Amino acid sequence: MLHVKNTSSATTETIMIASDNTADAAQVKGLLHTEFQHVHISTAPDAVPGDFVRYRPNVLVLAFDSLEKSEHYYLELYRLCEEVHQQPLRTVILCNRHEIGRVYELCKKKYFDDYILFWPMTEDSSRLAMSIHHLFHDLAAIKTQGASMGEFYTHARHLAELEKTLNRQIVQGSQRIEVTSQAIVHASQAVGAALDGFSRRLISGALPDTVEVQSAEGMENEMNRLKREEVQAQLSAAVETTQPLKQWAENLQQECEPYLKSARVLNALAESIKPTILVVDDDEIQRIILNKLLTARNYSLLFARDGVEALNVLQNKHPDLILMDIMMPNMNGMEATRQLKSNPEFAEIPVIMITGKSEGEVVMDCLKAGAVDFVVKPYEHATLLAKIDLALKVAVLP
Repeated sequence: MLHVKNTSSATTETIMIASDNTADAAQVKGLLHTEFQHVHISTAPDAVPGDFVRYRPNVLVLAFDSLEKSEHYYLELYRLCEEVHQQPLRTVILCNRHEIGRVYELCKKKYFDDYILFWPMTEDSSRLAMSIHHLFHDLAAIKTQGASMGEFYTHARHLAELEKTLNRQIVQGSQRIEVTSQAIVHASQAVGAALDGFSRRLISGALPDTVEVQSAEGMENEMNRLKREEVQAQLSAAVETTQPLKQWAENLQQECEPYLKSARVLNALAESIKPTILVVDDDEIQRIILNKLLTARNYSLLFARDGVEALNVLQNKHPDLILMDIMMPNMNGMEATRQLKSNPEFAEIPVIMITGKSEGEVVMDCLKAGAVDFVVKPYEHATLLAKIDLALKVAVLP
């Protein structure tokens, strides 16, 4: 991975035109320079990562005369330049009339963000500038986004558990207070019985070497006084100290009720929110299976066919979890996971790897890349769902 020292500060609304034809690049720049202040050109084949780091563009215009060249440049940029994953980036691809259908499909799948029919040049020369204005608007909106809906969903579900936890603890606390009270009462009875037995032994003369009782009545009266004024009084005072604890538990439950009601409302709202999962897999059948399985469990889904497309999707969306296949073209799941984990913006998104091999070395590589878990094909649906549920819960816990 090439790292080039950034020689200029990052500037908002910066455009870089990538092309292998200097005349085409100059023509595109001529269409944009009156609308935008920071427009740069990159045409040297060996300057792919260096120019990107130098200019830090927010919008990349791919001005190649064929789709194949544009895709090749884009793949090389993602492979060679780690900095491309460190900031939101939008891409506009300039295409010719013969490839417009294929480019449309790629943009619809979010491989690129927009396209312009450029060869031959149409009458609408302002269309490119308008597209870039829209992309800058999208980037500005991303900066104002807060927590994802999935994070809200998971936190609300955890909050809903507060009522169960509080009620359970109050019940257990009340039970323990009652047990303590009963233990004190039993202790009082046991001490009284012990003193009565001791009194009878003294009166009966069973302890002649210890004490000589001259008045049985006086001895009995003294023992009764000792039980009443010394022992029972102290134990009764101990029992009374548990009463405020019982009242405190009741008051706590009453005072928490409004907040618990809010927690119940939040939980009800959370039921209408779908956590978002990004499925990265080049197997169409596998995507269909996961789509049916996960949408039935109230998950919202995004799809990517390979690691490069997944990283591009992350420029626009922030899923709550990623299911990442390992074996894919262009960029495999292992490399894509390492790339996204190197970006602080995406590093906290849990990744579950999907692999066809269960060897220990493969598993360790998954975990080293940053995955929180893995499943081996063919996997049990219940196992996958349980791992997804656990990963989403752990992701929001402190």
